[in-house]
Amino acid sequence: MHGNRQVWWLLRDIGIICAAVLFISSVTGYAAKEFVRPVARPAATYPAHDAHPDEGVTVAVDPYDVPEKAQIFTTNYGEQGLLPVLVIISNDSDQPVSLTDMKAQFRTADRTKIPPSDADGIYRRLAHPKRNDSPSYPLPFPRKKAKGAVNQKTMDEIQAAMFSARAVEPHSTQSGFMFFDVSGISAPLAGANFYLTGVRNSKGNDLMYFEVQLEKYLTAPTR
Repeated sequence: MHGNRQVWWLLRDIGIICAAVLFISSVTGYAAKEFVRPVARPAATYPAHDAHPDEGVTVAVDPYDVPEKAQIFTTNYGEQGLLPVLVIISNDSDQPVSLTDMKAQFRTADRTKIPPSDADGIYRRLAHPKRNDSPSYPLPFPRKKAKGAVNQKTMDEIQAAMFSARAVEPHSTQSGFMFFDVSGISAPLAGANFYLTGVRNSKGNDLMYFEVQLEKYLTAPTR
């Protein structure tokens, strides 16, 4: 009987140790998670795109509105009403195009015009979150209750994620995220359009504005 009791206690201790190891491993893995910007494909391969064949430039957008995609981030931006959108610009011409005067706009179905939030605007939203009674889309863990100062890891992630290219070289693609404040909008993508202006050719002339319909993304077979 005494030997059986010792075995029982030994098995219990082993179980506790294993559970602790698993917990520590999960916490360590979570803490070690880092944002890695997705590698962009040519813009024309995304469902929601607008191609200008005569100018050789295509613009696409890829919203990160579903849990499987949003897991690349360590911060839950959707919880604070921010919609991350990957913007992809492909230049198939033989000359570079300039993005230094580029301006983007998200226009909802009711014609509400939303510019992309700059880094400071994102920091303010995360540090002083607004109440969002009807979030427009679900996002997965990790969920950070952002109150007070934004931590350095989140700031670094935002800087690494945001679209920052100043030009697109011939036969190449540039990409990056823009964050749009869609708080209070129940279905921001339905009937929405993305507009891009200020893209210029090598002579400094503006290209025709780009208009990307988000319905193309919503109705695509896979998202």
